[in-house]
Amino acid sequence: MTVTDFAKYPSTDLEIALLGEPVLRQLAQPVTNFEEVELTEFCQKLHQKMLSLGGVGIAAPQVFCSRQIMLLAPRPNARYPNAPEWEPMFMFNPKVINKAEETEKDWEGCLSIPGIRARVPRPIWVEVSYQNETGETNTIRLEQFLARVFLHEFDHLIGLSYLDNVDNNRDIVSESYFKSEIIK
Repeated sequence: MTVTDFAKYPSTDLEIALLGEPVLRQLAQPVTNFEEVELTEFCQKLHQKMLSLGGVGIAAPQVFCSRQIMLLAPRPNARYPNAPEWEPMFMFNPKVINKAEETEKDWEGCLSIPGIRARVPRPIWVEVSYQNETGETNTIRLEQFLARVFLHEFDHLIGLSYLDNVDNNRDIVSESYFKSEIIK
């Protein structure tokens, strides 16, 4: 990764890529240089963008940056009132090592697909490897909501959206219906 990859994000607010943007359907490229000041600054802006929009996670392709960077940062908020509190964790170059055969359907939304929610089947746990901010490789097992957030953001790194995983179109509802009828 070169400085020019992040130089276009100097002081401007990051823009969210919406469904249909080609960057959301590309395979993101790995991060190779963890010592760039621009990478650290980009990650700070990515975190702020996610917080400002009420997300519980975000991936770099969602802000037009096709790199393997994701942030898991669930906490209760207006969009996800039942989310667990989790210390923000950046993951670079993540890989799924193992996952549960058992799946569970639950509701998901996406900052890149505003206005709708869908029930998506996901494995109840996932074991992943990733690099942290210094490039050190770690593994972690994530369960339930955290596994769901990870897999949702991981999809963005491999050119998928959560809608690609929906079993049935009847599992898709408007955001306003979701708020008024499902999470009342």
